[in-house]
Amino acid sequence: MLRYLLLLICSVIGFSTQAQKNPLEQLIALSGHPLDTIFSQPEKYQAQLIYTQIDRDENNVPTFTSYQLGVDDNRYYYPASTVKMPAAFMALEKLNELSINGLDKEATIFHGAAREPQTTALVDPTAENQLPSIAHYIKKIFVVSDNDAYNRLYEFLGQKYFNEQLLAKGFEDTRIIHRLSVSGFDVEGNRHTNPVSFVEDNELLYYQGARYTTDERKWSLKDQVRGVARMTNDGEIVDEPFDFSTKNYIALYDLHDLLKVILFPESVAASRRFNLTEADYDFLYRVMSTQPKESQHPDYSDLADNYVKFFMANDSIPDHIRVFNKVGWAYGFLTDASYIVDFEKGIEYFLCAAIHVNENQTYNDGVYEYESVGLPYFGKIGELIYEYEVKRKRAFKPDLKRFLVERYE
Repeated sequence: MLRYLLLLICSVIGFSTQAQKNPLEQLIALSGHPLDTIFSQPEKYQAQLIYTQIDRDENNVPTFTSYQLGVDDNRYYYPASTVKMPAAFMALEKLNELSINGLDKEATIFHGAAREPQTTALVDPTAENQLPSIAHYIKKIFVVSDNDAYNRLYEFLGQKYFNEQLLAKGFEDTRIIHRLSVSGFDVEGNRHTNPVSFVEDNELLYYQGARYTTDERKWSLKDQVRGVARMTNDGEIVDEPFDFSTKNYIALYDLHDLLKVILFPESVAASRRFNLTEADYDFLYRVMSTQPKESQHPDYSDLADNYVKFFMANDSIPDHIRVFNKVGWAYGFLTDASYIVDFEKGIEYFLCAAIHVNENQTYNDGVYEYESVGLPYFGKIGELIYEYEVKRKRAFKPDLKRFLVERYE
């Protein structure tokens, strides 16, 4: 894509790439199993990796240097729950663009149902006040990757608005065209979205009726039809490949850039930024890095710190390390797009990776090598890059207080 060719000359605006002396190549070569095994079989695992160093000058202005391995934006992979990240950003932006007095992320949102198999959402037992809101949906998306929360944002945004707005910001290798993990919705059903009402103090602030919208772009991605068999929803194995051409897609570089646009909005052109307030940014920084034990509503204290932080191999994450990220896992695909900060050591970097683990080449059967291959891949990458960053010399120590927002409720 032209956008990736332009990265070669983007150092003039604070972003640079290096085709030579790629530290990832040496780190992977010296790492041993599992990384050298995985990257030596690109057709089997289709592993992708993007690592972006961040260096700041005496004025704390960042410069970005990006390295990659195995990245191919023309080859399809299933992004799974990573699509929830742009949904969160877009929902906040849409609220701001509506510009209605009293309408914000904390306002109560009610979903109606206009046709089968749509369902209503009038209460949220996990919220402190028992009522659904955009803010609470976004929190559940980042802390535990809640599927229903994403679906409700998708229904508020609508397929056409969602994709056109992202495309206008330069995310050209992204298509988001369906709900997640809810039965009954086919291609046509996902084009229909529920009626939505926002209410505050028993006053109707905004009503959006049921809508039908589509994303009509044509895609020529490789490997959208995969495997040798698939399992139907009735549990029957059918000896034919699985067709992903009507599934969501986000190129790994788009996930990387989505993070960068939110965490470093001043480093990108204004046309790429989301229409967010300072309070929105603080809210996102809080929920994107919140660990399950820090959440009271809902109570996720039974989950490990690294529940949705793939690059953190240990269950417990030190207090001085924060991971701002979104993961996805489904159909044998695993993805993590992260910005990682160690406030104690003064290091920060982006790390994004994806892998495909489906030994039997059968989709939807639930038999994938997540625990034996996928998660160890992320854990080893996370360990290697963190250790490399600790040793890497910097001219100036960064001031990271921008990301030290209060996170406990």
